[in-house]
Parts: sequence; C-alpha cells; structure tokens
Amino acid sequence: MRAFTRTTPTTRTRRVAVALTAAAVLPLSLAACGDDGDNGDGKDKSASDSASRSEKSDDAAESPAGSSGPFGPACAAVPQDGAGSFDGMAQDPVATAASNNPELSTLVTAVKKAGLVDTLNSAQDITVFAPTNDAFAAIPQKDLDAVLADKEKLTEILTYHVVGQKLTPEQLRSGTYPTLQKSELTTAGSGEDYTVNDSSKVVCGNVPTANATVYLVDTVLMPK
Repeated sequence: MRAFTRTTPTTRTRRVAVALTAAAVLPLSLAACGDDGDNGDGKDKSASDSASRSEKSDDAAESPAGSSGPFGPACAAVPQDGAGSFDGMAQDPVATAASNNPELSTLVTAVKKAGLVDTLNSAQDITVFAPTNDAFAAIPQKDLDAVLADKEKLTEILTYHVVGQKLTPEQLRSGTYPTLQKSELTTAGSGEDYTVNDSSKVVCGNVPTANATVYLVDTVLMPK
C-alpha cells in the first residue's frame, strides 16, 4: 500500500514557480538557437555572409581599380556582335581586330601596304592610336595617295601611332610616350575627353584586343 503524500500550499507554490521559470526560459533558449547562424529560412547566416564577401573579392579581382570599358562617341558605330564587336576584337591581335572593324578600313589598307600586319599582330602589350576612316578622309586625296605609294614614309607614319606599352585612360591624362617610330607623342585630358599631340581627339578609347589597347582618333598623327 502506497503512502499518501499530502500536498501543502507551500509545495504547490514552489511547483508553480518552477513551471513559470521554465516557460520563461524556453523562448529565450529558442531565440538563442535561432541567432546561431540561422536567418530563419534554414540557411546559415555566417556562411551566407562569407559567400557574399567571397563574391565581392572575386569581382574586385576581375575589375582592377581604375579600369573602365570602351568610351567615346564613335564607340556607338562599333558592331554589337561578331568579330568587329568589342568582344570579338578582344579575341584577335590588333591588326586582325582592326580589319574586322568597319571604322578602320582605311587604316587596315595602309597597314597592309606598309607590310606591318605581322609586326603589329606579334607585338605584345602595345597601344595603338588608330585613325578612323574620317581621319584619313580629311587628308587631300592626292597627298593620301602619295603616302600610300611610299612604303618608307607610310611605315614611318603608322609606327608613330604605336606606343610600346599598354596605356590606361588614367595614363593619358598627362604624359609623353616614345613610339615605335622612335619619336614621342603627348597625351592630355580627363574623364572621357583626351587629345593626342594637342590636336587629335580620342573618339573611342580603351578598346581591348588580344595584344593591344586601341584608341580611335579623329586625326592622322604626323611625326615631327
């Protein structure tokens, strides 16, 4: 026969207090568990933050500080796709890339007449200031024909448009650079407004090719 235990008022009060304490502690415990890396959607918050930081680091690595894409009013005339587009030109060495750009057809003709296709395509890390068709059209036809017929003179002019290093827009702000022709050219400007030798304007700049950076200019540069 079990002994009968009498519950006194004091005992009942203590049990109620214990139950109330447990009820109060339980939500706090659950909240603490929820804060431990859980956003409430079943995903770990710390892992999500870590992935976000990793993605930002990858973006920074792919886009170095100070870099920018092609700029300038004449860039609108560049094809949107195909070999002559910016993406297409980036896959080919500079002479080949220029041959696919309809704005540079006269320059390409001149490069071929001078026998510079292989020279330009095989060079590494160069900058080409490429006169547009309109730049060549500004030269009287008689004078242009004479230059195109004179390989030595043509070579001298074309190599004056090539600098033996890749130049960023930031480097064009104020600088003097030796050319493959052995004399120097100067650049100046800011933002998206740059000139070469104080006269020829960059109309589409910072165009990448496989081995060069190209700046389309509105005037044919003449060595001093």
